[in-house]
Amino acid sequence: MSVNIKTEQELVGQNVPSVVFHTRQGDAWVDVSTDELFKGKTVAVFSLPGAFTPTCSSTHLPRYNELQPAFKKLGVDDILCVSVNDTFVMNAWKDDQKADKITFIPDGNGEFTAGMGQLVEKEDLGFGKRSWRYSMLVKDGVVEKMFIEPNEPGDPFKVSDADTMLKYLDPSAKVQESVALFTKPGCPYCAKAKQLLIDRGIAYEEIILGKDATTVSLRAVTGRTSVPQVYIGGKHIGGSDDLEAYFAK
Repeated sequence: MSVNIKTEQELVGQNVPSVVFHTRQGDAWVDVSTDELFKGKTVAVFSLPGAFTPTCSSTHLPRYNELQPAFKKLGVDDILCVSVNDTFVMNAWKDDQKADKITFIPDGNGEFTAGMGQLVEKEDLGFGKRSWRYSMLVKDGVVEKMFIEPNEPGDPFKVSDADTMLKYLDPSAKVQESVALFTKPGCPYCAKAKQLLIDRGIAYEEIILGKDATTVSLRAVTGRTSVPQVYIGGKHIGGSDDLEAYFAK
């Protein structure tokens, strides 16, 4: 694998490359420029080697999608996921990951990635030219901060994660634990639990009975049959009243 990438010192204070991305939206081709994506906005970007690849799918993308409400609360207008893949692959990956809080950018020709000085050869994996893994904060088209993975063999993933970027934006921020809750349609207590989380800017994953799980799964996981059932960081909190009491501590 050939690695020759630009450093943070070379990139901070520079404008992002001027590129037009060819995207497929529905049945139409839509060209999107970097001006449309960055001008007058605060944008967090994370770039990765490829859609559907292990680290990208299991950790890098899901955590940015999960923490999007926290980023928004800190003034980030959009989060972009960039990869040297075509728009059809990126659209399929977005659907597969259910990452509806992230804007997927297909840098199919690698022009943006090359302009950032992060285009590398991954011929040893049969990938061809791909992006080195990195993240950055861009304000009005100008790079403010870069988190570039160290130049090491393999696919290092140490600094470009969502939590590191969030910590840069707010040094006092605590790592947000993952939250999931079992719900069912029309349940007022479920609505109360979700609102308690929303009011605190806490992202959560909703598991809807009859759609994502059954009462058998609910009983097997929680030992209960009522909803909502809330979990925070692997700990069972309980229903909406239990969640309210948890936040009151």
